[in-house]
Amino acid sequence: MDRMLYVAMSGAKETALAQARNSQNLANASTTGFKASLDAFSSRPLSGPGHDTRTYAMTEDLRVDLSPGPLQATGRDLDVAVNGEGWIAVQGADGTEAYTRAGDLRVDSVGLLTTGTGLPVLGDGGPIAVPPFESLEIGTDGTISIRPLGQEANAMAQVDRIKLVNPDPAELVRGEDGLIRHALMEEQPADAQVTLVGGMLEASNVNTVEAMVKMIDLARHFEMQVKMMKTAEDNDAASASLLRMS
Repeated sequence: MDRMLYVAMSGAKETALAQARNSQNLANASTTGFKASLDAFSSRPLSGPGHDTRTYAMTEDLRVDLSPGPLQATGRDLDVAVNGEGWIAVQGADGTEAYTRAGDLRVDSVGLLTTGTGLPVLGDGGPIAVPPFESLEIGTDGTISIRPLGQEANAMAQVDRIKLVNPDPAELVRGEDGLIRHALMEEQPADAQVTLVGGMLEASNVNTVEAMVKMIDLARHFEMQVKMMKTAEDNDAASASLLRMS
């Protein structure tokens, strides 16, 4: 009886974890540059002295779906999207180099170029600082050019260049802050082959219809596991009643 209860309990627990990951994907369906989480169910035997007598369910995190999301035109000068493969290098809250596909850039009150969430964008020598400007342009290679205050329209000056990288996808992991990093926490070199598209943003790659169907499917799986636990309880009560009668 305990074997049935154990299998049902582990199945319900792992289904709830899978539902949480799927709910996170749905919650970020409109987040710029978001990459969906992937997982899969598997069975694992519980090892111990003698033969294995229990097998429990387990969800395995299959890292991140790194497929690109659709591009959306915004017409905003500071909005950029990575064209094809590659990443924009930013500085995480912990000071380490991290990567994102979210190109909704801003210039804050002190002239620091940041993402929409306030993360400093990295350039050739660290975070990019932009002097006061009349206009700003970002080239396809990440070059940032400005027209300084009070200057003529043709007086463009190059300020810095956004660091664009293209590491091996198999070596990338997502941290708890949602940013992508190299698995060994190694800073990656800039890749001149990575280019940007101006006036565009990459949307989330979450398929909302697929995520909704998965949510319903996981809810039914959870209900089935709970019913199995109830059946185990009923069987246990029936067995105890038979023993008392004997």
